[in-house]
Amino acid sequence: MKYLFIVLAAVIFSTMEILGKLAVGLNALQLNFLRFVIGGIILLLPAVKIMKKRNMKLTANDIGYFWGTGLLCVVVSMSLFQLAITFTKASTVAIIFSTNPVFTVLLAYFILGEELRKGTVVSIVFSLIGMILILNPFAASPDMTGIVLAIFSALTFSLYSVVGKLRSAKYGSVVLNCMSFIFGSVIMLILIFVSRLPVVSKYVSPEGNFGFMVNVPIFAGINSENIIPLILLGVVVTGFGYMFYFKAMDATTAATASIVFFIKPALAPVFAFWILNENVPLETMAGIGLILIGAYFTFSGKDNGSVETEIEDEGEVDLKKRKVV
Repeated sequence: MKYLFIVLAAVIFSTMEILGKLAVGLNALQLNFLRFVIGGIILLLPAVKIMKKRNMKLTANDIGYFWGTGLLCVVVSMSLFQLAITFTKASTVAIIFSTNPVFTVLLAYFILGEELRKGTVVSIVFSLIGMILILNPFAASPDMTGIVLAIFSALTFSLYSVVGKLRSAKYGSVVLNCMSFIFGSVIMLILIFVSRLPVVSKYVSPEGNFGFMVNVPIFAGINSENIIPLILLGVVVTGFGYMFYFKAMDATTAATASIVFFIKPALAPVFAFWILNENVPLETMAGIGLILIGAYFTFSGKDNGSVETEIEDEGEVDLKKRKVV
């Protein structure tokens, strides 16, 4: 079941850039805000149900934690991701963002004390070489603004994954993501209202590179052409994609679950070719092959050691012994 969650999350996340590209006419910050509002609403009912079954009452400490995870994921990481796409190619951003497991493994080692398995290290090496081949590497005249934004997006998402793992057993993946999305969306809404203050337009030109930060709309610009991609981004990618990703972390480790993002750059070009008719260069095919080899080393590794953790199964909590990779 744990590998099923990894595969589902990988397939869903591989459609993120394509859907974002199809959602034409929407401000990057607006799109980020709306997708997480939708994702939070989708997860709200099952989250409330789980909280009732667990008799879970949120304390001031819990609320502070969700403000932090919402800030990391929604406001910082995913906003940087959407903005990076405006400065460079979506495919480049997707591949750079998919290197976040490198940061996750290191952060999990230092913060969670997770062991670095030999198979995981080999997987990272193969996958990184594959990503470099796909990037080719950063082309002749790279847009460093977009690349830097994408790197920081990957880094902060890794931190969110590890911080989420700290309390995933307590809350469960559904509650964790739902609360993070809702609290993060509230912060985004506040920033949207701030973007409409005269002081913002005074220092940021609406016609400049950072014009997306001025007078950010909420619903303006939504039409028949972008409504379907927006809904799919909110419901499928943001709602179910993140849920499967954190369920994978509940069942394994943060390092193992992050293999989702080693599979993603192998699947994304296939979807781009199928849906957007984008060509897949030879070096990209070679890179995809290396990434899949890297994923194999993680999937084929033997589990060792055991710990106790809380596992959520259809809203019911059992204390079970499980092995971690």
